[in-house]
Amino acid sequence: MGFNQAFHAAATFASPPTLEDFRKRIDSSWIEEALAATGTATVRRRRLPAEQVIWIVLGMGMFRDRPIEDVVSKLDLALPSAGASIARSSVSQARDRVGSEPLRWLFERSAAVWSAHSAEAHEWRGLKLYGIDGSTVRVPDTAENRETFGGQSGREGSESGYPLVRIAALMVLRSHLLAGCNFGGYGANEIQYAWPLLDAIPSKSLTILDRGFFGARFLLAIEGTGSRQWLTRARSDLKFRVIKKFARGDELIEVKVSDHARRQDPSLPQTWQMRAIRYRRKGFSSQLLLTSLRDPNEYPATELADLYHERWELELGYDEIKTELLEREETIRSRKPDGVKQELWGILLAYNLVRLEMARIAAEADVEPTRISFVEALRLIRDEWEWLSVTSPGAIPKRLEALRRNVKRYVLPPRRSRRFPRAVKIKMSSYDRKRPAVGRAK
Repeated sequence: MGFNQAFHAAATFASPPTLEDFRKRIDSSWIEEALAATGTATVRRRRLPAEQVIWIVLGMGMFRDRPIEDVVSKLDLALPSAGASIARSSVSQARDRVGSEPLRWLFERSAAVWSAHSAEAHEWRGLKLYGIDGSTVRVPDTAENRETFGGQSGREGSESGYPLVRIAALMVLRSHLLAGCNFGGYGANEIQYAWPLLDAIPSKSLTILDRGFFGARFLLAIEGTGSRQWLTRARSDLKFRVIKKFARGDELIEVKVSDHARRQDPSLPQTWQMRAIRYRRKGFSSQLLLTSLRDPNEYPATELADLYHERWELELGYDEIKTELLEREETIRSRKPDGVKQELWGILLAYNLVRLEMARIAAEADVEPTRISFVEALRLIRDEWEWLSVTSPGAIPKRLEALRRNVKRYVLPPRRSRRFPRAVKIKMSSYDRKRPAVGRAK
């Protein structure tokens, strides 16, 4: 039984994700379009043409702890045979030839398609649920990376131990699929990187944000077109005037747009109306939510208070990338700025591919995608890559059938609400330990 025949037979099983499924998620025409759109020529006589390099970068994202040569070896089933082994220097030169732009194009194209379907499948009251938040990633400490990305300033002009990339992401909250990402030097704030993501937010949607994103220019830009809405938490120093009371702790308020914001954008109004919802959870201090959803009948306050806490899904997504995909080694491999960008796009694309397969498992198990274990799904895909490179083709269908029977191991128990305030359990610096005296909402 040949390899292709084995995979054809395996297709009769509704199984957890296979390597073939993983590959098929990326339309081959997308790779060709990515290379064409970014002006990246493919020299097919080369040992590593551009199409193969893209898969190598994805493999680097999947196998964080493996040397490049090992990643190339594991990709033998996904790539046309290259004959003799490929030297590390050849891979490096090939990556330099391809650059970061094709990976960026491929991520953005695939993210737009995958996230749209996912958001429609998990709506709340007819609205697609998204979140925006920022984070940072360490990169190798080279002069070029420091000059391009910078880092955190310390005492007496010192800088952080590693250069830092600041990243902002737009995520479908109920599936963790990334709909868009933007990143660059540490010196710019996360709102600057979030601005381009607004174009990826569809109509009839609700975007949930941390209070650090509160500002008239940014939030009114979300409201601008297509029935797009937002939900955030108010800052403690917010001043407002009550326009109308809907119920206890539920009001329509008016906020003055700052002079600074109006200097940046003279088209902004002098005042700005929004809904304010005050609530309190047991063990936590009272919180004030702000939203553009002004109708209390169509969008109940209690549901919005619960919904705000789904913003935490984006933080969990960042943790999945840093803790599981990067295995807590947040300093990625690339020592040159364009290589850093290329690798980051590959990591983000690999993350979305894993999340896409998790959505498939969730559909088969009839649970929400957030009930599927990222750790188990990632382990399965990595293991699949391993055992398909050594097993006989005839054993593949039987192996996949066994995986199908064990699908329940992927399903996590229902998510519980936080019952206790966040606190530092292990002190990792010389500063005094600080624990919250009163609980804070996520």
